Amino acid sequence: MSDNHSDDPKINEPPKENETEDFETLFESYMEDMGPEVRIGEKISGEIIVIGHDNVFLNTGSKIDGVVEKSELLDENGEFPCKVGDRLELYVISTAEGEIQLSKSIGSTSSADLLYDALKNKIPVEGKVTETCKGGFRVQVMGKTAFCPISQIDVNYVEKPEDYLGATLEFLIDRIESKGRNIVVNRRQYLERLLAEEREKFLAKANPGDIMSGKVARLMPYGAFVEIHPGVEGMVHISELSWSRIENPSEIVGVGDSLPVKILSIEKAAAKSGQLKISLSAKQVTSDPWESSADRYHPGDNVEGRVTRCADFGAFVELEPGIEGLVHISEMSHVKRVIKAGDEVQPGDKVAVAVKSVDPVNRRMSLSMKDAAGNPWLAVEDQLKVCQQISGRIEKKAGFGYFINLSPGITGLLPKSRIDNAPDPQAIEKLKTDDTILVNIDAIDIQEKKITLSPADQVETKDLEKYTGKALSTKDSGGMGDLGEKLKAALQSKK
Repeated sequence: MSDNHSDDPKINEPPKENETEDFETLFESYMEDMGPEVRIGEKISGEIIVIGHDNVFLNTGSKIDGVVEKSELLDENGEFPCKVGDRLELYVISTAEGEIQLSKSIGSTSSADLLYDALKNKIPVEGKVTETCKGGFRVQVMGKTAFCPISQIDVNYVEKPEDYLGATLEFLIDRIESKGRNIVVNRRQYLERLLAEEREKFLAKANPGDIMSGKVARLMPYGAFVEIHPGVEGMVHISELSWSRIENPSEIVGVGDSLPVKILSIEKAAAKSGQLKISLSAKQVTSDPWESSADRYHPGDNVEGRVTRCADFGAFVELEPGIEGLVHISEMSHVKRVIKAGDEVQPGDKVAVAVKSVDPVNRRMSLSMKDAAGNPWLAVEDQLKVCQQISGRIEKKAGFGYFINLSPGITGLLPKSRIDNAPDPQAIEKLKTDDTILVNIDAIDIQEKKITLSPADQVETKDLEKYTGKALSTKDSGGMGDLGEKLKAALQSKK
């Protein structure tokens, strides 16, 4: 039979004096660290020390650790996002049975005595929306029926009140009257408080230059409002939406779209008054395309672009977002003289163009539609010869002669002096613009892009009517008529 003393002599020895002092010092230090007692309804901050299967335990800074149900801390996806060492801010809902019960809000299972504490200390209460009524909703809170005005159920305008029926939400108590028989709750104030907290967290870490993903909340003619953090919106001006020129934000984004943005500025002074102003840019998430344009585009390159707008002097063509060049009216056609760009192309048209010059510094590019189509003068040497007789179209009449279009992009000059020496100058002078005429090629200068013409010595029957501007008789001279005989005689006498 053993006695009350251990056989180990070391254990039975009384503690040494310094060991007793050390123990007392540690105990006093421990008691000081525990801090003051907590009160019901108080919001406290605690560090997670243990994560159990159903509960999470926190160091509350008092003599007793706090406990909160793990299910209360799940995120919107049902995941538990916390870890040991994280700090949480929770409300004290009970200190009974030697433990501190914590919660994100006062739920329906809490004591009704906490209603006044919740009102006084602005503690959120859990309520279930049971029905709609005149001006708002009926909400069950701690076994009592409360009223929530429709304007206070959300921070946004409520279009369909029925969407809230059956939902369990967090509310603040606005007032309690008639000994708890009349209770008015407010969810809007609770949400605004959460958003204000989120806003402060955001401002504490966000800086101009930060890039983040946002969600387009709404569109205006001048830009798009993007939510970049819960309760935090910024505006992307229309000029900052894209490197491309756009007329309306809806051309490239829609409400609900995910949009990467860069913070340009934050007016924190305005945030103190609740009017947080953040300027954003979507286009600056990517680099300015003009910075590397000289590496991608070179004079002589043939590319395809989209006409963005037309002016009297030419058309602007976008080759890629942010890279736009000008096709001057003089560079639109080899075939004809263009008076207005709108006569040739319209915004939205896809056109082939050749790059003539690139100026990244001034963000300018000169383009040519006619060069992309090919220079018809390169084939003149194979198609036309001196002394060749050819039919052409009168393109323009001038005092010094007629410009005759011989083929697309190829125009020659029929000088006035050579018209005067024709067999019938008056017949040629009666011809109008777009009439055909038979001419001889007298000279070709490919370098200067000039061709000199003269009236043909022989005129075919089918071209004679346009050559003279008169109807032909087919009675005499093999169908040539009197006029034909006169022309023959004139040609013979000339020879």
